[in-house]
Amino acid sequence: MEVLVPIIVLAALVAFVVGAAIRIVPQARRYNIERFGRYQRTLQPGLNLLIPLVDRVNTKLDVREQVYSSDPKPVITADNLVVAIDTVLYYQITDPRAAAYEVADYLKAIDQLTVTTLRNLIGSMDLESTLTSRETINIRLREVLDAATGKWGIRVNRVEIKAIDPPGTIKEAMEKQMRAERDKRAAILHAEGERQSLILTAEGTRNKQILEAEGRQQAMILEADGEAQALERVFRAVHANDADPKVLAYKYLEMLPRLAENGNGFFVIPGELTEAVRTVTSAFAADHGTKGSHGPPRAVPTQAIGPVARPQAVEAAARAADIARAAADEARAEAERAQRNILG
Repeated sequence: MEVLVPIIVLAALVAFVVGAAIRIVPQARRYNIERFGRYQRTLQPGLNLLIPLVDRVNTKLDVREQVYSSDPKPVITADNLVVAIDTVLYYQITDPRAAAYEVADYLKAIDQLTVTTLRNLIGSMDLESTLTSRETINIRLREVLDAATGKWGIRVNRVEIKAIDPPGTIKEAMEKQMRAERDKRAAILHAEGERQSLILTAEGTRNKQILEAEGRQQAMILEADGEAQALERVFRAVHANDADPKVLAYKYLEMLPRLAENGNGFFVIPGELTEAVRTVTSAFAADHGTKGSHGPPRAVPTQAIGPVARPQAVEAAARAADIARAAADEARAEAERAQRNILG
């Protein structure tokens, strides 16, 4: 029994020495070793041997990329508005020795450096520029932090502004401004739509009127061509049949009342009216002189040709037509009597 006690004590001492001499470091971890209180080396991942009671582990560090989210910090802008800015930091330990011995608390140091840098940057910008220049602020902040944390054995990979919160009154004013801008854009779009609608309607009306005018033009041209062809045929027929001037004068006088029916209140007696009346009366007067059955025709007094009132023009034309019609009837009766005498 007395022999077993020393053996047990010796075994426990050996186990303690072995346990103190062996260190297993996980992956992505680094252990800083001190020997008699002085930095000796940094253990890498895997199995490592130490000198018991001489070497000890001072700090255990994680060399993976890590995320640090700071609390919102009040910052004053150039237009004297206090905004709360919340940042997110992505960093990685590159030198475990510097991270443990160059700075006491690297996270606190990074946080305070971020706050001072933000106040310097935002202090030279107004609120609108601050809200619209996040990328510029991120780049500038990363440059300052990367330069300052390099000697601490830390590399800042990325810095992002998570939120910029202006005061409540400023938020209300901004919401009103945004609402007014949206209403303005909506009114502009509505006005543009109405303008386009009016333009399209006007273009459609114009095209319609143009097409209708072209159609009327073509119709008038075709109608004029038809009248011209009809007049040409009449003209050819008259010349081909060698019409008597007395018949032409009679037709002329017969047409005058029709011309006077449609007018605007005034009628101009053409200069050929006197000549036509003279032709008809002289022709039938010659026939009356050869037969001796009637006295000489009464001369129709002519007046100066010019614009007269419409009722007078119609009356004059009607009298001339009646005279011509009576003369034509007398001539037709004379011709019939002459034909009967010849046949009898």
